[in-house]
Amino acid sequence: MKEFKRPRPEFPKRAVITAGMPYGNKSLHFGHIGGVFIHADTYARFLKDRIGKDNVIFVSGTDCYGSPILASYKDAIENKTTDLSMEDYVLQYHKIQKSILEDYEVDLSLYGASAFGRSGEVHKDVSKAVFKDLYDKGYLKKMSSLQFYDPKEKVYLNGRQVVGKCPFEGCQSEKAYAEECSLGHQFMPSELIEPTSTLSDEEPELREVANWYFVLDEYTEPLKKMVEKQRKEKLVRPMVLKVTDEFLKTPAIHITRKEYEKLKALDLDLKACEIEDIEKKPSVTYFFKDLDKRDYGRNLLDENSIRYRTGKTLVPFRLSGNIDWGVPVPEYEGMDNLTFWVWPESLWAPISFLKTYLEKSGQDPSQWAKWFIDEESKVYQFVGEDNIYFYGVAEMAMLMAHLGYGPDSDQVDHVNFPTLIANCHLLFLDSKASSSGNIKPPMADELLDHYTKEQLRMHFLSLGLSKKSVSFNPKPFDPSADQEEKDVVLKDGNLLTNVLNRLLRSGFYTAQKYTDNKIPNLKAQDQIMKLVEKSVLDYEMNMYKHEFHRVMYTLDSLIRGLSKHWAKAMKEADQEDSHEKRLQVLADTFYGVKVALTLLHPIAPSACENARQLMNLQDNLWSWDLIFDPIEVHMADQVNHSLTFIEPKFDFFLKHESQLEALND
Repeated sequence: MKEFKRPRPEFPKRAVITAGMPYGNKSLHFGHIGGVFIHADTYARFLKDRIGKDNVIFVSGTDCYGSPILASYKDAIENKTTDLSMEDYVLQYHKIQKSILEDYEVDLSLYGASAFGRSGEVHKDVSKAVFKDLYDKGYLKKMSSLQFYDPKEKVYLNGRQVVGKCPFEGCQSEKAYAEECSLGHQFMPSELIEPTSTLSDEEPELREVANWYFVLDEYTEPLKKMVEKQRKEKLVRPMVLKVTDEFLKTPAIHITRKEYEKLKALDLDLKACEIEDIEKKPSVTYFFKDLDKRDYGRNLLDENSIRYRTGKTLVPFRLSGNIDWGVPVPEYEGMDNLTFWVWPESLWAPISFLKTYLEKSGQDPSQWAKWFIDEESKVYQFVGEDNIYFYGVAEMAMLMAHLGYGPDSDQVDHVNFPTLIANCHLLFLDSKASSSGNIKPPMADELLDHYTKEQLRMHFLSLGLSKKSVSFNPKPFDPSADQEEKDVVLKDGNLLTNVLNRLLRSGFYTAQKYTDNKIPNLKAQDQIMKLVEKSVLDYEMNMYKHEFHRVMYTLDSLIRGLSKHWAKAMKEADQEDSHEKRLQVLADTFYGVKVALTLLHPIAPSACENARQLMNLQDNLWSWDLIFDPIEVHMADQVNHSLTFIEPKFDFFLKHESQLEALND
């Protein structure tokens, strides 16, 4: 066993990778691919190489339900852009999404659908089981809450049919809906500011409707313990912990100085447990022991026409709704004809897809917990930053409830929480992508008309979305681009199409000329061994921390380091006309290249596979158990092994046809 000067990370024996589910009323845009799926696929492929492909399951699927999809379908029917049934309307987009993911080499174990096929059937069963489990354990409650009703249209409005302003203090959301804003803040419908019905453009009424709620607000303290645990483990990104912390604050009301003077003049007692009155702040903050006491204060302020904003805090998490297009909720306590709200059922959809895959692959679907909860396993969930509340707060609390840990439990350390890997926004031309903007952002399939999948995968991974929002600036889609300037999207792909191509070609051509296509059976020199060891250990740690942009830095250093070594050492060999030195350079280079291909395999899988076959190496090249071993261990027959003959100007990593045409013009 090789020993190292620094510790290496430990990976789980089994892993489940999930990627955020695209809505079933659209194709995939560049953000789906570049902000979530490529990162998830790269990590899944890495783990397959690292811990064995049979120990990794990668699932996702189409989010078929929800008010946005229903509204989109109704618009399509009214505008006569479709004559499909609701089911077929969503199914067509599911097929489109699946095809595009395959075009980008996103290798899912299962890309399911929450409404169709076997995965849809399993999802309905899982939804019933989750509801029953939470109900039987006492973590659900029936609440009569207010829902928007459009008196002109005589219909209850779903979440996206009401727009207004977010009630949270300091929220910068562009748009808020009935119970959440575009940045993911959750609130009760009565808190929405200036609500407007999208059906009639008039202010809707609020009417009481009974629904099922999960007692999420009671899980504040266990969730705080979860954050402490994650902070110590240092595997969850600081941005995720920061956003999660924001939702775990004490219930509060913020009142501006001007409105505060009205409150004092009326001598109102809001029954707050604490008041924060800092002179330099533009508002006074009232803190409350729980939501009921905060709501008492809100009602008192409403009765006296005093304006205020609420602070972020946990509220009961609604599970049910009354739109027809949804997963049916089991009938309990006379509550019938309800469907699940799309967000909660999408949180347990990965379990549905996991069970479907296990069944499909001949395994026992009842063993899903061995993959999802067992201490030797780990779940990695790739999502966008707007979804942290749902996956990082609501899902985690429901997981605790499922495991029997109530709101008063102090046993959080025993829970094997999924690791949430949230990326920041992927912007388009330095602003948030919007289909209503002057310049339409590209759909994922359109990008492939200008770039290869390898070029795009390399670029998206390099952007550092774990740290901050980053702009995607593809030159073919930027009308203001300077045609004389280089396309920034190609920069990272050039490492393959230029640098690694030249290195591989040089090695093959030199072997063809001097060694009869043989790789010299010589040990690589110490400087190459050190370069490889540092690169492998850096790469492995960066993958462990999900810092994909640092993975790209590591690959760049390794490949350019090998290229510089080739140029310098081969120049010396040619100057001296030393056959021995040429043999050593070839041995150094092919050893370094074989490691580089292993590290690149999760990022550019088919191109690396093609290079492996041209090198006539076995597919154990991808195994990390052999990553430091000499290249001979990957040869089926060391004595008779030889490289495949390649023609002049051969490319291992291809540029897009449009780029070749531009070069020839």
